[in-house]
Amino acid sequence: MSQSPSLLVEPGRVVLSGCWTLAEMLPQMATLQADLAACSSGIEQWDLSAVTRLDSAAAVLLWRTWGANWPAGLVAGELHRQVLERVAELPREIPEQARPRARLPEWIGALLLKALGNLRGMIALFGQLLLDMAYLFRHPQDVPWKEITANVYKSGAQALAVTALVGFLIGVTISYLSALQLKSFGADLFIVNILGISIIRELGPVLVAVLVAGRSGSAMTAQIGVMRVTEEIDVLSTMGISRSIRVVLPKIFGLTVAMPLLVLWTSAVALFGGMLAALLQLDLSLVYFLDNLPRAVPVSNLIIGLSKGVVFGFVIAVVACHFGLHVKPNTESLSANTTSAVVTAITTVILFDAIFAVFTRNIGVP
Repeated sequence: MSQSPSLLVEPGRVVLSGCWTLAEMLPQMATLQADLAACSSGIEQWDLSAVTRLDSAAAVLLWRTWGANWPAGLVAGELHRQVLERVAELPREIPEQARPRARLPEWIGALLLKALGNLRGMIALFGQLLLDMAYLFRHPQDVPWKEITANVYKSGAQALAVTALVGFLIGVTISYLSALQLKSFGADLFIVNILGISIIRELGPVLVAVLVAGRSGSAMTAQIGVMRVTEEIDVLSTMGISRSIRVVLPKIFGLTVAMPLLVLWTSAVALFGGMLAALLQLDLSLVYFLDNLPRAVPVSNLIIGLSKGVVFGFVIAVVACHFGLHVKPNTESLSANTTSAVVTAITTVILFDAIFAVFTRNIGVP
């Protein structure tokens, strides 16, 4: 059994005995500190020959009692003396490390390299997706239909309520603000054109993409990231199951299918909200609105809007899966990659929307 630490104060010296370790000192730490404080001045002889064990915690306690100076007389074994010497070599205060100055060119270069690395990873993921589709085309019995339909349900059906609510409010807001301006110019009838073009062609797809990126995109990244943390991805590889076919492909395919349907649904609800606001503000009947909508908005605008939905859904899913697969096995990496996935997905969606605007500027505009 280990002997409790004790000290004996004799004329001109202090004798320590027992096991001086943190585990043994804790029950009587207050008493030991008080006894050592009483011996901190006037005593220069310390005898540690009867100490059976001495750890770094006890060495720090003794070194502070000595005032960070070696006593005039010290009797200690070689091993105990080495522990005390290691404590004596430690600085009293840890110097604060100088932070390197952030230079703008270095920061921009690091940001560009990180962006290029993510772009390379997404291209590799897209290439792997093409290989998986080629494999599934030759082996249709391996198509993960359950996973695909589950992702369509999670990304599409479960998002109907929030997209409808936001779409309705956006439609009411645009119609209300437009009606105030059009009424002053006597151009009330053109509210059909404004609502139709803006919602079907632009606001519907972009609004749904932002909502889906924050809702479904973050959920995909978090789900794959948790699988990385719990090593489920490694288990799939060990079992000979393709992680891309069972995890990545269903998410990408499911969101790509669900997005245009969500765009169509949200645009319809937003138009309905705009119609109600126009009825209340401009006294335009719903029948008149529905009759003039096909003439004011060519069908090519609807095709452009649905095409944006397909592209945006694919982009959001690829970005979400890419960041999810790069999560390291710790919670900080999980939260950082989830945030990066949402920000990158929204930024990429806006970039692709600008590309669409450039290449379709002469299509569908009466």
